[in-house]
Amino acid sequence: MRFPDYPFTPHRFDVRPGIALSFLDEGPRGGEVVVMLHGNPSWSYYWRHLVAGLSDRYRCIAPDHVGMGLSDRPDDGVSAQPRYDYTLQSRIDDLDALLKHLGIDGPVTLAVHDWGGMIGFGWALRDPARIKRLVITNTAAFPLPPAKRFPRRLAMGRDSRLGGWLIRRFNLFARGAAWFGTRRSLPKDVRAAYAGVYAGWDKAIATLRFMQDIPLHDGDRAMPLVQASARALPGYADRPAFIGWGLRDFVFDQHFLDGFRHALPNAEVHAYADAGHYVLEDKHEALVPLIRAFLDRHPL
Repeated sequence: MRFPDYPFTPHRFDVRPGIALSFLDEGPRGGEVVVMLHGNPSWSYYWRHLVAGLSDRYRCIAPDHVGMGLSDRPDDGVSAQPRYDYTLQSRIDDLDALLKHLGIDGPVTLAVHDWGGMIGFGWALRDPARIKRLVITNTAAFPLPPAKRFPRRLAMGRDSRLGGWLIRRFNLFARGAAWFGTRRSLPKDVRAAYAGVYAGWDKAIATLRFMQDIPLHDGDRAMPLVQASARALPGYADRPAFIGWGLRDFVFDQHFLDGFRHALPNAEVHAYADAGHYVLEDKHEALVPLIRAFLDRHPL
């Protein structure tokens, strides 16, 4: 497959028996490592402009989480072979397995978006000292802020059987994000790159399971990890942090940005009133040079 502005050759790795993970590994092997983690319903395609802008000097690792992008789409039924449990813990374990497979055991820069923030900060709990820099875009590392209402569009997938069926049957979430996740109108082939990889009942499984795993209450499977991540977040305040934020995001809005500002008061913040959830689509012309300059100013 060919995708616009994505001239990279993905690699594959059996992250679990019979389940292959697709990932980008671009840039010099001896370069400082930047781990780029996407969320739902995107894939490594979200990071393509940043990879292109950094990979002459930095080693850019961008996985497609299992069930996403170009990775395998295992079922999670009780009798499925192979079977995959679509949970936050599984995502963290997969990231750890990938980095071990690549022999990356030293310091890294975390670049995160959407649910990639919880995956990255959840993984960082294992060894926070390895995280030397942060690049944060429209994401979370803590539970839903008390002042923020859980969006109905997410509740449709998280809590409604009919909504879940519609998401898988008609690929509603990925298609909707490609249309409404930006303020600029994306070209048709870019929208197709975001949504086309999830067209079909089997291909859309992870877009729904991600929503169903969102922790809102004590007892939800992912809540202990999210709470631990929230407690640990202020501990990164002594490290360089860059925040690039689209303020027209119906999920990760000002409430979430305020949470990061509070926990990371020294962060360099660039917030855009004319950018949405996919902030690297709306503002890559500005953000990629800013992120590059930030990394260059703060070498590991």
